[in-house]
Amino acid sequence: MFTDSKKQMIKLVIAITILIFVLVIVGILMIKYEVEGETNMPFKLSKVIVVGTVEGVENGESDKKWDFSIFQNNDIHFYIDQNAEKSQNLLIKSVKIDNIKVLEEPQKGSIKVYMPNSEAGRLFAYDEQFEVKEKLDFKGASQSSSTNLEIGSKGGTAVFRISNTNIGEYRSDKDKQIEHNSSLLEKIEASYEEIKFKVSFDFTIETTKAKYKTNIELNLPTSEFGEDKNCYLEINDTSDIIFKRVK
Repeated sequence: MFTDSKKQMIKLVIAITILIFVLVIVGILMIKYEVEGETNMPFKLSKVIVVGTVEGVENGESDKKWDFSIFQNNDIHFYIDQNAEKSQNLLIKSVKIDNIKVLEEPQKGSIKVYMPNSEAGRLFAYDEQFEVKEKLDFKGASQSSSTNLEIGSKGGTAVFRISNTNIGEYRSDKDKQIEHNSSLLEKIEASYEEIKFKVSFDFTIETTKAKYKTNIELNLPTSEFGEDKNCYLEINDTSDIIFKRVK
């Protein structure tokens, strides 16, 4: 027969064992969530496309035939699809881009972020009113409209631009015509190593029930410029972009 003290000791050992087991399971689940994040979101980021271009922006009145400030632009397109099995009657309320940081500055130029604008003829304009200072919100709507800062409430697309501005100046009377591509960088002798930079930003999908946030880092431009004088990156496997639920 066990004495009362031995019975109490056995109960204590069992209780401690159960507690340790529960804590281990909770710890494993927490680590799994930190690594994998939300695996069954009602809406998923299915694709990211980054289009890198180079543009000469006219400086205004000049005694030269060509007078440009050289910009290297990176248009970042996000594609959000509905998860039919999980979304049920849920809708996208908004998609927010904020906490934009330049992690590594370029040797030449300065980084600015632009939202799409509703001016006819151009998706982006280098006007201070279209510069993103803190955050960019796309509101849920019947369909996506970048110029109106709207995204389809059942899935759609959003885009914004990160530009390396004023990399250099090009002035000339000799060129018969100017091609707006990386040949402009060659004209001002700016190399890929001198213009590359690294950024990060938070990307939040808010539904009618919950919010999901991730942080994205990008090296821009995404590569050196190829034969077509521009660069292009399409990310179809977004499994490394981890979303977590936030309040």
